Amino acid sequence: MPHFDVFNGDADGICALLQLRLAQPRDAELITGVKRDIKLLSQVKGQADSLVTVLDISMDKNHDALLAVLADGAQVFYCDHHFAGDMPQHANLETLINTAPDTCTSLLINQYLNGAYANWAIVAAYGDNILTGAEALADQQGLSQTQRETLKALGIAINYNGYGASLADLHITPAELFKRLLAYPDPLEFAESKNSLYQTLLANYQADLDKVKTAQLVHESPTGRIYQLPNQAWARRISGVWGNDLANERQNLAHAVLTDLDQGGYLVSVRAPKNNPLGADELCRQFATGGGRKAAAGINNLPNDELQRFITTFEQTFS
Repeated sequence: MPHFDVFNGDADGICALLQLRLAQPRDAELITGVKRDIKLLSQVKGQADSLVTVLDISMDKNHDALLAVLADGAQVFYCDHHFAGDMPQHANLETLINTAPDTCTSLLINQYLNGAYANWAIVAAYGDNILTGAEALADQQGLSQTQRETLKALGIAINYNGYGASLADLHITPAELFKRLLAYPDPLEFAESKNSLYQTLLANYQADLDKVKTAQLVHESPTGRIYQLPNQAWARRISGVWGNDLANERQNLAHAVLTDLDQGGYLVSVRAPKNNPLGADELCRQFATGGGRKAAAGINNLPNDELQRFITTFEQTFS
């Protein structure tokens, strides 16, 4: 029986699948990509007896592909926290969807598995900047402050590793990272092992973060701030995680990070104010390649001639 694991290449997607496969080992074809590569389900060529697990990619963006896979006779388990659109009703489809701004796919999987691998869910929540959810679960686990800081640093580094315009931008592909992390039922064990992969993930993130001092502030108002980064691989890698840092630093403001693209236009990361984490998905869906969730969203390619419309819509959405 063919199996397919389809998952976002960020911390949330990887950690959700880690929990599932630690609890339910399965030899499956891995289908993933950079964090923004979310139209992944079309890569599944379903068969009547296939099992398809889909994690942390918008059902709305994969609606037609989902219908096709179901029509082929596949059994589908779909867990996500992004905008879902019209969810199909089908006997072969099991869904676990929650778009609340204080949850993520890994937290949903943690509940589904009754907390079997909760520390991986905490890693994901920290990485996805779901800080309230991460801390609440860490409280349940009785984690020390040092342990929390370790899981937070790991989550941010794994999340950072998924950002880029293509796999060529990444230090390690999400599929390979998942396979290497699967050897560790507990991320604290991974961190304490001083594994070279652990050290590399943290070092890569810090090296790129040090470069954001060159960012240009292109728009500032009582509503929020918009920054621009150059057309460099390091900038594409750091844009989303730095957006989280900006949101945490000034929690009453919305933020956007524009990164120049080779072909012109911008890669865009948007963060709603932490104190009112709503509207990022609504903003980004008004542009052709945009999507995401209420607190954090993005646009894969914002044309240069739509920049002013983006700034105007940014102000209207968050003011």
